[in-house]
Order: sequence, then structure tokens, then C-alpha cells
Amino acid sequence: MMPQPAPEKNETPDNPPQPLPIAVLISGNGSNLHAIIKAIQNQTLPARICVVISNNPHAPGLHVAQQAGIPTRILDHQAYADRAAFDAALQDTLDSFNPELVVLAGFMRILGTAFVTHYEGRMLNIHPSLLPAFTGLHTHQQALDKGVTEHGASIHFVTHALDGGPVILQARVPILPHDNIKTLAQRVLKVEHDIYPLAIRWFAEGRLRFAQGKIMLDGMPLSQPVDYKHTHHVQPPPPS
Repeated sequence: MMPQPAPEKNETPDNPPQPLPIAVLISGNGSNLHAIIKAIQNQTLPARICVVISNNPHAPGLHVAQQAGIPTRILDHQAYADRAAFDAALQDTLDSFNPELVVLAGFMRILGTAFVTHYEGRMLNIHPSLLPAFTGLHTHQQALDKGVTEHGASIHFVTHALDGGPVILQARVPILPHDNIKTLAQRVLKVEHDIYPLAIRWFAEGRLRFAQGKIMLDGMPLSQPVDYKHTHHVQPPPPS
């Protein structure tokens, strides 16, 4: 039976949780970044964003970060001789901010083996499909072409397999008869903004970990992804 997330830990004013330092990598608009910032501001996510890094100098998400007073860095991948050189510069920049979690939020670069190994168990990605279905790009078009009846988004730990890391959390949306890429993408994006801050919160609270190839959630191995609709009906564990 799939373990369900435990309720949030009770915190007191005398013992507040320490915010988790996270780094967010973006390439575009930064809508998931905005959702994470909003969750932090609303005090539903015990984290602080120590830096936002983009490989795209013109990414609108950089402005989102700057408006929130978050340090930004630009590492244009076109300025580096090869992938390894870019990855090394990105790693050096990240490590200078000492994040405990790296969050890929629309970061459109494939990361190399050394980089992924360095952050193993400390790097999350969001993908606009119900993995393992529809890896890679153009997932909404793939879903429409395949004729499936539902689509969605997945949060997973990053491993060496492209979009193939263990999946933590998924949210599903229906595909409606008259959907096109734009309408389906909008519906998926809405649930992305719900599930990414939640998965980060589980990590920040020490409830979510990845070790030896296994996801551990509340001390139990996660045999299949948590369905987002079930997270609203979590029952407290029995008294010990």
C-alpha cells in the first residue's frame, strides 16, 4: 500500500523551523519560481531562495527573482566551450551559495554526469507529463497525438536518466474533447504551481529523502508516486 504523507509537524514560536536554503535554475518565464516565492511569502514553505540562476540572459524569470529581492546570476551556456565547462561553472556558482536543494524550474539544459552526481539526492525537477509517459519536449502535443484522456505534471529527483529519476508526486488533469496545446498547457501549469512548493516543503521538513536509489517519505519507501489529490486527506498517525 502506498504510504501517505504525514501531517505537518507542529512548530512553536519558540522553536520555528529553519528555512531551507534552495537554489532555483530557470530558462524562461519563471512561473514555477513565482509559485515557490509566493509559498515562501505565505509561510507555507519553510525555505529561502539563496540564488536564481539562468542560462538565458533574457529569461523573464530573472525579473521575477529581482522583484522579490533574490540574488540572480546569468551563465549563458553559449559562452562556454562545451557542456562540461558550462556544468563546472554552474556547479561553482551554485556551491558558492551553499544551497541544500537545487530546484530545476523550467531549466532547459541537459546536465552532465559529474554535475548530477554532485547533487544526487539534492536536486528536483518538474516535468509536464505523468512520467514515465511523454519524456522530453512537446509533452502536451505528445499527449494530444496519443489520444490519452488525462495528462499532468510530475516532480522527480534528478538522476542520470533524462526525465527518468524516481517520481515523488504527480497531479492529473483531464484532457477535454476540444483541448489544444495552449488550453492543455494552461491546465497543467496550474497544477505544477500546486505540487512543486509542496514537494519542496516535504524536503525542507526532512520528510522527503532520496538515498541508494530509493525515495523515502516519512521514513517509509515510496513504491509509487503520491497522487496530489490524496494529499488533502492525510490522517494523523496513531499515538506512539
